[in-house]
Amino acid sequence: MQQQALKVRSPETQVSSDPTAAVAMIVPSIRMLDRGAWDACFPGEIETYDYLLAVEEAGIDGFEWRYAIMREGDEIVAAMPAFLCRYALETTLEAGRFRRTVEGIRRIFSGFLTLRLACLGSPCTETASIGFHPDIAQARRPKLFAELLDAFEAHARMEGCSLTALKDLPHPIPSGLEPVLAARGYAEIGGLPTACLDIGFDTIDAYFAALSSATRKDMRRKLRSRQEVRIEYRKDFDDLLPRVMQLYRETRERSGLQFEELTPAYFDGVLKGMPGRSFCAMYFVGDELLAANLLIHDKDRLIDKFFCMDGQKGRSHNLYYLSWCSNLEYCLNHGIGRYQSGQAYYRNKVRLGSRLTANAMYFRHSNPLLQFALKMMSPLFAADDGGEVTA
Repeated sequence: MQQQALKVRSPETQVSSDPTAAVAMIVPSIRMLDRGAWDACFPGEIETYDYLLAVEEAGIDGFEWRYAIMREGDEIVAAMPAFLCRYALETTLEAGRFRRTVEGIRRIFSGFLTLRLACLGSPCTETASIGFHPDIAQARRPKLFAELLDAFEAHARMEGCSLTALKDLPHPIPSGLEPVLAARGYAEIGGLPTACLDIGFDTIDAYFAALSSATRKDMRRKLRSRQEVRIEYRKDFDDLLPRVMQLYRETRERSGLQFEELTPAYFDGVLKGMPGRSFCAMYFVGDELLAANLLIHDKDRLIDKFFCMDGQKGRSHNLYYLSWCSNLEYCLNHGIGRYQSGQAYYRNKVRLGSRLTANAMYFRHSNPLLQFALKMMSPLFAADDGGEVTA
C-alpha cells in the first residue's frame, strides 16, 4: 500500500488566503500522523494512537486502514479512524434460518448481499469517537465534521466503495452532528450497546449485596471452585501465545456474531504497544491454561477486550464468572471506577449489575434505490444480542 495521503480542501479553504484554514486528509497509516496531535483530539479515550497502531499492524485479513483528519496548520482539529472492507450484510445476524438462507445463496452467487464498504470507526474499538481538539468550540464542530465526512465520502468513491457508514456512534451523538448525517441521507440502524458497571462499592461482598438474592446465591455457588484456579496477571504472552490463540479461535467459533478475526500480532501488539495500560489475566487449573482475558485501562476505566476460554473445562470451573469478579477486584485494588465488559451476552451482564448504553450505525448507499431498499431491510440486519438498553 502506498503511504500517500489524499488531500481534500474544504470550500472555505479554496477561497481563503489563510494558511491555517482547515484541510481534510485521508491517510493510510497512523504512523503518518503525530501521536500527541492525534491523542489530543480524544481526551479520556483509552483506545488511543498506540492501540490503533497495534490494530493496524496486526495483519487482520480483509481490512484496509484509513485515518480521516481535519488539519489547521500543524494541529489536527478533528479526527476519526476508518477502514475499508468487503462487507457481508448478514454479519450482524444471529445464527438461524435467514442467515443460513443468505449463506446458501452466496454459495451460488458469491457477491450476494456483499458490498464494498468504507466505514468511519474501527472494527476493533469499543465505539466510534468523533475526535475534536479541545480548543475547538462546540459551534465549529458540526462544520468540521461535515468537511471531514465530505472528504471521506470522496475517498470512498475513489476506492470503489458503494456503501459508506459510521460504526457504533454512542448515543446521544454530540449536539449538531446528527443533522450533518441526516442532510447527507444517512440512515440509522441499531448497533450493539456497551455494557458498563460502575464500581460504587468497596468490596466484592458489598457488590454481591447489591445483586438480586437469586443472582447473589448463584454467584457464590459458581465461585466455590475458585481455590482450584490459579490466576496470573501478565504483561506479555511469551510461549503461551499459541495456547491463547487456540482458546480465542474456539471461543470465536462459539460466537454467533463474527466480523474481524484477530491475529497473534494483535494480542501481542496490544500488550507490547500499551505498556502500563494493558495486561492479560490468565486462568490455570494445574498447569493447563483454560482461559485468557485481554484488558486495557487507564486510571478511571477497565475495558475487557476479549475473554477466551476452553468451552468444556472452563465452564466446569465457572471461569467466566470468576474472571468477572477478578476484574471487579482489580478495579477495587487500583481505584478504577468503571468496568466496561464489551459487547454481546447482555442479559447476563445486566443480571450482574451492568447498565447498557446505546450505540448506532449510520449508512448510505451511493445508489438511491438501493439505499431505500437497505433502509427498509435494516431492521433485519440490526445488531441485537437480546439485551435491553438501560441507560
